Amino acid sequence: MSDVMQGVRVLEFAEHTFVPAASAVLADWGADVIKVEHAERGDAMRGLGRTGVVDLSKGVHVLNEHSNRGKRSIGIDLARPEGLEVLFKIAATSDVFLTNKLPSSLRRLKLEVADLRAHNPKIIYVRGTAFGPKGPDKDRGGYDMTSFWCRAGSAQSATPPGLPFVVPQPGPGYGDSMGGMTIAGGIAGALFKRERTGEPSVIDVSLLAAGSWAMAAAIALSLQTGEPWSLPTSAGGPGNPLTGLYKTSDARFVSVVMLQGFKYWPDFCEHIERPELIRDPRFDSAENLSKNAGEAKEIIAEVLGGATLAEWTERFSTLAGQWAPVQNTLEVAADPQVRANGYMVQTATREGVEFELVASPVQFDEETTETARAPEFNEHGDEILAELGYDTESIIGLKAAGAVT
Repeated sequence: MSDVMQGVRVLEFAEHTFVPAASAVLADWGADVIKVEHAERGDAMRGLGRTGVVDLSKGVHVLNEHSNRGKRSIGIDLARPEGLEVLFKIAATSDVFLTNKLPSSLRRLKLEVADLRAHNPKIIYVRGTAFGPKGPDKDRGGYDMTSFWCRAGSAQSATPPGLPFVVPQPGPGYGDSMGGMTIAGGIAGALFKRERTGEPSVIDVSLLAAGSWAMAAAIALSLQTGEPWSLPTSAGGPGNPLTGLYKTSDARFVSVVMLQGFKYWPDFCEHIERPELIRDPRFDSAENLSKNAGEAKEIIAEVLGGATLAEWTERFSTLAGQWAPVQNTLEVAADPQVRANGYMVQTATREGVEFELVASPVQFDEETTETARAPEFNEHGDEILAELGYDTESIIGLKAAGAVT
């Protein structure tokens, strides 16, 4: 793991992926993240494995590992005064409090900003919500599918016109993971501000805000045109045949995004073994290529449809312009560029079952950001309590009272 957050303690009271993904990143960066879990069931994410939603046949709950890597776990019943006192003791030693609980729950449990700062005036208070802290939906919950993907415009914009259904998120935790990275960046900024000024911040990041930011360019363009953003219906962009998606012989796709189309036209023609197109009067100038883009698209589609994705990937390895194979998730994990840069990292469960995760996307000092496994439920409960000054008799008393697991 990195050491840029070494010495920073994060107290997390959150479940699922959105907010836990943020502290997972901070743990990879070296922070000590203490995860407070429900005293009986733990994080609801763990339940997805027990109910069969997640395949645990290989002994790894990878969704839980993704969002809880590198943390320490303690089970606390916050409905009991003794349990709340334990949390406040942890808060007194922490730099950041991080939660995705609804405002009503935070009020009921006495975990609002003033409550935490009564025990630690310098703590940075972080809320991850579905829709933000203001407005008519401030008290509503939500997931990334609803708040990030659908309400913020990605779902409609990613659905081709005429499709009889709306395209769903491309993967589990899609908006959650991006939103979590946004929270991690906000925490880093708040820590920097506190270091410089001594003033702690209250941070708010919502899935709606993160989703709107992801669609920010399209939203801005829509406000200019007065029309909702929609996908282009042709393979190449208008006036430029070297932008778009082209189908290969094995029903896969190649993406080309050469915005300076004519600049790359000669090299592209050489790579598809059609050098005569370079001097073809229909395509021999930027103006002619744009004017006859439709014909160029048809030629390119026919040529690229004559070989497999693997063949074009090999052939285009020396292509000067911007392009990419459209890969599935297994291909991404095996991609030589992903491997060369350390974008996949290996760890193991407590039982020694090895598995891989995508690395946190920020690297420091040109080093791969390593990771560690997620904790078992309440794995560090006694350890954390001892650090807070509880002796063995006191810990037994807390357990007998049901305040901790």
